Formats: sequence, structure tokens, C-alpha cells
Amino acid sequence: MIDLYYWPTPNGHKITLFLEETGLDYAIKPVNIGKGDQFAPEFLAISPNNKMPAIVDHAPADGGEPVSVFESGAILLYLAEKTGRFLPGDARGRIETLEWLFWQMGGLGPMTGQYGHFHVYAPEQIPYAMERYRNEATRLLGVLDKRLQGRAFIAGDDYTIADMASYPWTDPYDKAPLDLTPFPEVRRWHEAIAARPATQRAYALTRQVNPDAGKPLGDEEREKLFGKAPARA
Repeated sequence: MIDLYYWPTPNGHKITLFLEETGLDYAIKPVNIGKGDQFAPEFLAISPNNKMPAIVDHAPADGGEPVSVFESGAILLYLAEKTGRFLPGDARGRIETLEWLFWQMGGLGPMTGQYGHFHVYAPEQIPYAMERYRNEATRLLGVLDKRLQGRAFIAGDDYTIADMASYPWTDPYDKAPLDLTPFPEVRRWHEAIAARPATQRAYALTRQVNPDAGKPLGDEEREKLFGKAPARA
């Protein structure tokens, strides 16, 4: 059994995409980031950067004590190695997949996240920041579009953890959609992943876990998400 510490955000969706594809037994442990659950000592014990998702695997491959993993990219890699799925076994396929997994972790996720912050959540409009992150998110979509030319998925013909990492960050903000019109390969790829039954099951968890998803943030939620770091004990 895997305990998944989760809230329905793009990074959270990455892990439910994998778990629903593989059918691994898992239990969701909600981490309500709007209420500050990410700062609870018991959560920090497994995710010291106070970010979700995180997992605790109670049946690791070595048969030893439970293993905890934080950071969504590390979790995807851990689960792929545990199951032998969604990560190519050959050296070249593996490194290509990992290159694009880290591309998402270091580029697409952070830049699109900042785009969302300044277009959706910031208390005031800052034109320079809005333009800066829109341009960078758009540039990265262009990189992805070029990569997908002649390929069904990011690493080739097979769906991998690189796709699971990138898909939730492609156009995650309903209130500030990115223009995908110039990127036909991204649109084709995105539609193919959206049609997968496991994807639909993963995203259906959003309303189950957070019925208020999509509602405007209150002052307390905004402070928990974007305020100053809590004082150290």
C-alpha cells in the first residue's frame, strides 16, 4: 500500500496519473494547502520542503521499512523503477525520458507556475512579470511542440513518466488559459492523454478531495499559500 499525500494541483495530478495507470493500491492523505496542512510536523517529516505531493511506500521492493519520497519527479522515478513501467529499460530510451522529466521539473512546471501566479493569484497586476512568464511558458510549449513532431509521446511511441510530468502543466489555469493554437503537436498529444481512462479517473479525484476547487481564494488561504514562511520553532 502507498500513502499518497495529495492535493489536486498539477504536481499532485502527476502522481495520480501514474497510480491510476498501474493500478497500485494507494490511499489518499489529503494535504489541504489552503489550510496550511503542508506545515504540519508530521508532514514535514516526510516532505521537508513543505510541498506536496509525497508518498510513503509501505511495501518497498527491498522488503524493508517503509520508504518516503518527496518531490513529484523523484516520486515518478521511484514508482517507475518499483513497477518496471513507464520508463524504458534500454539506456538510450531511459536517458531521453529522464532528460524530459527533468526539463519539466526545471522548466515547464516552474515557469508555467509563475505564469499562473502572476495572472491568476497575484493581488495586483505586474505587467513585466505577467509578460515575462507568459513569454517563457509559450517558449517552452514551442520546445515541446518541436519535440513531439514525429513522435506519439515525448520519449517516442510509448507513454512514459515524462508525459505524466508534463501533461498537467501544459495549460492548467482555466482563468488564464495559454494559447495552444500555434502548437498542433502539443494539442494532439494533450488530447490523446486526456482520453486515457486513467487520466479521467485521476482528474475525477479533484472534486472528491477538494469540492471547492476553482473557487476564489480567501485571505487565509492566500496567506497560507503565498505568505511568509512560518517562523522556525
